[in-house]
Amino acid sequence: MRMFKILKNFFDFCGEEDRKRFYTSIILSFVTAMFEALKIPAIACMVKALLEGSVTSATCLTCLGIMLVSIIGAGIFKSKATMLQTEGGYNTCAHKRMKLAEHLRYLPMGYYNENSLGHIMSVTTNTMQNLENVATRVVMIVCSGLLTTAVITVMILFFDWRIGLVLCVGLVVFFLINSGMMKVSAGMAKQKLEKDSALVAKVIEYIQGISEVKAFRLTGERSRDLNIAIDENEHANSAMELKLIPFMTMQSFWLKGVGTLIVLISVLLHTGGNMDLLTTIIMIISSYMIYAQLDNAGKYSALLRTVDVSVRQAQEILDTPQMDISGDDITPAHFNISAENITFAYEKKSVINGISLDIPERTTTAIVGPSGGGKTTLTSLLSRFWDVDSGKVTLDGRDVREYSMDALMRNYSFVFQKVYLFADTIANNIRFGQPDAPMEKVIEAAKKACCHDFITKLPDGYDTVIGEGGASLSGGEKQRISIARAIMKDAPVIVLDEATANVDPENEAELMKAVEALTKEKTIIMIAHRLKTVRNADQILVIDSGRIAQQGTHESLMSEDGIYRTFVESRREAASWRL
Repeated sequence: MRMFKILKNFFDFCGEEDRKRFYTSIILSFVTAMFEALKIPAIACMVKALLEGSVTSATCLTCLGIMLVSIIGAGIFKSKATMLQTEGGYNTCAHKRMKLAEHLRYLPMGYYNENSLGHIMSVTTNTMQNLENVATRVVMIVCSGLLTTAVITVMILFFDWRIGLVLCVGLVVFFLINSGMMKVSAGMAKQKLEKDSALVAKVIEYIQGISEVKAFRLTGERSRDLNIAIDENEHANSAMELKLIPFMTMQSFWLKGVGTLIVLISVLLHTGGNMDLLTTIIMIISSYMIYAQLDNAGKYSALLRTVDVSVRQAQEILDTPQMDISGDDITPAHFNISAENITFAYEKKSVINGISLDIPERTTTAIVGPSGGGKTTLTSLLSRFWDVDSGKVTLDGRDVREYSMDALMRNYSFVFQKVYLFADTIANNIRFGQPDAPMEKVIEAAKKACCHDFITKLPDGYDTVIGEGGASLSGGEKQRISIARAIMKDAPVIVLDEATANVDPENEAELMKAVEALTKEKTIIMIAHRLKTVRNADQILVIDSGRIAQQGTHESLMSEDGIYRTFVESRREAASWRL
């Protein structure tokens, strides 16, 4: 049955400890149902005494005692079961969020191009929140409703098998209606979560591109796109509710109809002399409580499909193959890097086509070339942000795939053109590579990166909390903090992607000194477009259409016709322009 299959999938999704919590809570829910069912014997005891005219204080105390045991016992065990289910739900989501974050860490960078940021964020936020808030309650209510109904049905069978049979038939029809609801809910739940992801993606796109939207006076147009996403999300949620309401109504009417039928059959059996008055009264009273919790469970079971789709979305990310990170914890003796006939294609589009190169340790290699030629992809392959399709990249003569990812990354520091800073203090952003580093080292790194002065002028100095992505800082300030972070890590291989692109002219000289301090005695790989940045490199690689078009020093490349000389001359000409 779909309901039980979804519950099983959810329990399988949980970790072992949390699964034990849920299983224990189900056992406690069963015990709770047993205590709930004690109300029927208590009522039977009193009704029998009333019919026989033998009501005494002892009878009243006995019935009251049974009822108190039922209420208190059910309350205690239900409270414990609810606590375990709540802990299981929140712990599962907390652990899965951390597991997702750890899993995403080792996915190929290409994954983030194939899958929208909105989808990933929606799964790690909305989807996990659905599991956190909805799944726990739904699983608790559905399991409790099913168990309580099952226990009471068994008890009714002992009182009268005919009424028990009616109950069983009623349950079969209920589950048929519920199965139809689950089938309708399946497609709607998937569509709902897709619209949730689309909405998150549009909100992110709108916020990230707000400066361009305003600059090109497209506020209304982009707002319209966002409004459409909001309307579609609203429609998906409303449509799901509206399509499920008839099934929930049918379930509720059917259960109440079966209760009414039990009353009618009990009365007919009694008038026909086939049921004694005590049993008849018990059946009539029981008819009002038999399906009470099942009715509630039936209504909530519609949300099980949302739980199921949420589990599948999270599991899809966890099932996405990671890069092989299970290498050895190797510490290289030297830091020379080589590539041997490497190729790489993205979405069947060839990006790198048979590149071979050698980068001796403690030398600087500059990579230049036309936009879209493969410069950034090449540096990503050299630092194993992606794995090559063929050929190999080596560090100290060993294939980078032989290193564990953590062991490999210890040897690299990166300064990107697009700097990302975390919503944390400036000090913690600088010490990101060394979380336990003392404040003295943080300040020393900041001074080398020429950012100490502007940091000390901030309201809280190094304890100033910056906005997500470093939104409260200028481009040049973010770049310098990024360089301080790289200085702090002190890795032997430095990858620079146009590191001085966002630096204002007033600070460029000082920052170049900081870059020199960062790169001293290191193996340097840099992507650059400024002549002063590349002319002193030990070797220059000109990348065009995924191949090395030219290779040599600045002087040797200037002595021959080609892309590099054209590149240099065009920039000299541009630099000579005057207004």
